[in-house]
Amino acid sequence: MTFTPSPAQAQSQDDPGFLRVGAGYYDINDDQDAGEFHVEYISGQKLWIFNPFIGIMGTTDAAVYGYGGIRLDIFLGRRFVFTPAFAAGLYSDGDGKDLGHTVEFRSALELAYRFDDRSRLGISLYHLSNASLDENNPGTEVVTVHYSYPLTRIFE
Repeated sequence: MTFTPSPAQAQSQDDPGFLRVGAGYYDINDDQDAGEFHVEYISGQKLWIFNPFIGIMGTTDAAVYGYGGIRLDIFLGRRFVFTPAFAAGLYSDGDGKDLGHTVEFRSALELAYRFDDRSRLGISLYHLSNASLDENNPGTEVVTVHYSYPLTRIFE
C-alpha cells in the first residue's frame, strides 16, 4: 500500500493561523457535567511537523484552564482534517470538578470539515488529567463543537 499526498495535503503547508472558538459538554463520563467554552490561537507556523497552539477554556461551573501545546493536521482528502493534539496547562476548578492538581494535561482527537476559504467546522473529544501528579486524578472527558476562522481573511 502506498501513500500519495493529495493536492489538499500539499496545500496544507500554506494553511494560515486560526482563531478557534467552540462550546461543548464538560465531564461527559461523570456526574459533574457543565457547559464548556474555549478560544484558541493556532499558529500557521510549523514546529517541525506540528502547529503550536494556545488557548483558554472555561466552564459554566467557573472552572478555568489555560493551556499550550502542539497539534498535527492529517488531511483525509480535500475536505476532512483529522487532528490529534496534546497540551499542558494550569487548571482552577472554580465551583466545578476537582481534577486533583493545578497542572493538567489535555489529549484530544478532532475531526473537521474544511471549507473552500480554509475555515473549519469540527468536533473534538478531549481528556483532561493530571497524569497522576496527585493521588486524586479523576480526569474528565469533554466533547466540543468548534469553528476555526483563518486569520489571513482578516488581513485581505
